[in-house]
Amino acid sequence: MTQTEPAGRGNSTDHVRRHNLSTVLTLVHRSQGISRSQLTRVTGLNRSTVAALVGELVERRLVLEVDADVQGQVGRPSPVVKPGPLAVAIAINPEIDAITIAVVGLGGEVLERIRHATDHEPSAREAVDICAAVIEGLRGELEATHRVVGIGLAVPGLVRSSDGVVRLAPHLGWVDEPVAAMLAEATGYTVVAGNDARLGTLAESTFGAGRDLSDFIYLNGGASGIGGGVIAGSDALTGAAGYAGEFGHTLVNSMGVVCHCGGVGCLETEVTRAPLLDLVNLTDADGDELENALVASESADVSAEVHRQLDFLAVALRNAINTLNPQTILLGGFLGALYAVAPAHLNALVAHQPLRASREGVTIGRAALGSNLLMIGAAELAFERVLDDPASF
Repeated sequence: MTQTEPAGRGNSTDHVRRHNLSTVLTLVHRSQGISRSQLTRVTGLNRSTVAALVGELVERRLVLEVDADVQGQVGRPSPVVKPGPLAVAIAINPEIDAITIAVVGLGGEVLERIRHATDHEPSAREAVDICAAVIEGLRGELEATHRVVGIGLAVPGLVRSSDGVVRLAPHLGWVDEPVAAMLAEATGYTVVAGNDARLGTLAESTFGAGRDLSDFIYLNGGASGIGGGVIAGSDALTGAAGYAGEFGHTLVNSMGVVCHCGGVGCLETEVTRAPLLDLVNLTDADGDELENALVASESADVSAEVHRQLDFLAVALRNAINTLNPQTILLGGFLGALYAVAPAHLNALVAHQPLRASREGVTIGRAALGSNLLMIGAAELAFERVLDDPASF
């Protein structure tokens, strides 16, 4: 890391210090704990500079220093720098059947999660009112022990990245809703919004199964359909306005039914959660509960429906592999549950359907963060300001 970048504000020394603070805090956050000697090596800064930067972050209660595990180690151990407990983000994911709200700390630690079930698809105003009420109930406890840096909102739909306006969330029925601004007004916190699957991709690439991958596709299946995200050359592929990754609206059946989006035969009209729940006699379940029920089932109807859905999922994956040439495809939500039931079936389809050169070396895997995935991803939006400029905290 350079110490000689041109100043963006203040004098050059002040800019360099802010840049280096950001670098150190980001490394601590993403590693969930790193020794001071590793920080010195990775940043290229000298030991005294790293010690000073860590000391300032400790004073701001953004990090903690703890003694290293010295078992089997020769020489004086370097202290380990871990994310501190003060800064937290509020993460929100509205769905057609529930709104989930979580408190997330630096390092992607989910401290508390609340699922508020709804008996109908909430309007944007209803969702904001529910979130504001839950957050108000948490406010006293949060502000006594933490400092809330903001709210990250993971929406199952198209979200304009510049201002957080939900252009279209078809399953929720939201069109051009300024949800981020509405929630900011209702709570008093800064709110940043993004597409849920893209934020899931961010979480997996930062803390999960995509941590060491430079090129992968993440696909998530939820109550509101299927979305996805792409990491290409270690960078998120977002598109001009932030709408990239809508794999749920890939054409997989030209003779299929009309989708919420107006198209015909979209992936999310053929690969859906509702019939899976019906077949295992569940009315509501998270991904883990549905997976357990599907795997345990010995029903021929369950097996047939799982294989039918995997056949259509394979068509979408073929198109994605031919277009994007990923190292890995990670499946989350109920898509991960489908794969858990019949992994060999999907592997065989993907091994033969895409172009040979494109499919060579491609693996299919599971998202690692489970039901906390979208909460961690949404929180990353809120933490961006602190990570970019810890001195402002």
